[in-house]
Amino acid sequence: QVQLVESGGGVVQTGGSLRLSCAASGSIFRLNVMGWYRQAPGKQRELVAKISRYGSTEYVDSVKGRFTISRDNAKNTVYLQMNSLKPEDTAVYYCTTFDTWGQGTQVTVSS
Repeated sequence: QVQLVESGGGVVQTGGSLRLSCAASGSIFRLNVMGWYRQAPGKQRELVAKISRYGSTEYVDSVKGRFTISRDNAKNTVYLQMNSLKPEDTAVYYCTTFDTWGQGTQVTVSS
């Protein structure tokens, strides 16, 4: 079973950018879909973005035009580029194969 480790979280000011990385312990080439979820304090976990094996992407409306998900199958890594960050983007971000979950990385956007 693939294990996932997220990195790249941190504290950034409103309007800033961060790039999250999700490194998989095994090959992700054959994994159909991978995604990023987030969970803010007191809220349910929500799907932020997902990417298919062939590169098709989907985003939650609140991040469209600001976030970009990508995958590098050769490096077994999935990325989430986050631009124009807002305080409401503050959450723990989790990478998932929809079977396995990473431990999460904290993103805090200060106003």
